[in-house]
Amino acid sequence: SQYSAVDTNPLSVYIMQPIWNKIIKIVPLWIAPNLLTFSGFVMILVNYFLISFYDWDYTASGTSPGLVPTWVWLFSAFTTFCAYALDSIDGKHARRTQSSTPLGELFDHGLDSWATSIFVLSFFSVCSRDNGKTGVSVYTMYIYLSIVLFNFMCSHWEKYNTGVLFLPWGYDISQVVLITAYLLTGAVGVEVWQKPFLFGYYITDALVILLIGFSLFLSFPQTLYNIHRAHLKKTLKNDSLYEGLLPLVSPLLLFILLTVWVVLSPGNILAKQPRLFLWMVGVAFSNVICKVIICQMSSTRPELFHWFLFPLALVVYAAISGLLGWTEEAVLAVFTTLLTAAHVHYGVCVGRQLSEHLNIYIFSLKKRVQE
Repeated sequence: SQYSAVDTNPLSVYIMQPIWNKIIKIVPLWIAPNLLTFSGFVMILVNYFLISFYDWDYTASGTSPGLVPTWVWLFSAFTTFCAYALDSIDGKHARRTQSSTPLGELFDHGLDSWATSIFVLSFFSVCSRDNGKTGVSVYTMYIYLSIVLFNFMCSHWEKYNTGVLFLPWGYDISQVVLITAYLLTGAVGVEVWQKPFLFGYYITDALVILLIGFSLFLSFPQTLYNIHRAHLKKTLKNDSLYEGLLPLVSPLLLFILLTVWVVLSPGNILAKQPRLFLWMVGVAFSNVICKVIICQMSSTRPELFHWFLFPLALVVYAAISGLLGWTEEAVLAVFTTLLTAAHVHYGVCVGRQLSEHLNIYIFSLKKRVQE
């Protein structure tokens, strides 16, 4: 199906687009658009692992500010900006080199579905986890991440039903906020997040309120409105309510299972291993959403239960029933590793299949020679 996206965000239309149009001119024409997409993703990953190295348990900013060197925050601002730029110009570059393909669309959105959680997990290091005085509790982190992923899911669920991707306003705003936050932290130090700045509220409180407000009062209603409008115009892709709601079943079950584990974990797994657990949430979500994106692009029906829900349900049951005992953290580590490997393997396989089917290379504009 032909890719169509609508962007109505003033920040994007009037400020960012003119910047991208200037940047795109310096990209050599022989570079494949997917290479831009992938480079941006690699930068996000490198940045995430760098921050994890200095701040594994999310306490560096709170208990002993200065553990994360200033250059790391500045590097974060730089990589976030580059990833944002590359993600914004890859499609323009594809049109410029006349190499727009379904593979490129899937590659872009698939990596975005994973990058979304990594952005959030990197940002948590700025505000640090709750230490009694300042910071954000690990439960707030989990809810915050879930809301961001819910937003991402909504825009693709909407495309599944309407055939049009309405780019969420929150995306450009969140990227600009992230870059500003990193620059501010680099310039002033993490202390800026630990002092109340307005009426006894901290900046982090304001960001959480903004995020929730944006999601529940802007993005979600807009999604429902766009679907309703398509219904009135009779342009909906699915006739039945069941078909339309089908893609939401697996993500919702995923969220329920994860929340059950968080709340009922005997060893308090989220507090013990927030970084591992939240990473696992992001990867699981990305895998579930990639299936929805593929179904939406190929006009096929998603299966009711994503395969991954079964092993997850087993692990969650074993954990909350006390079967795992003191091995809960070790099991989480093994499970997260296997899940990440499975997700990468899935991405590589889909990429290979599509590149053979469409007779193109993923990272090169040269055409494949027909066997």
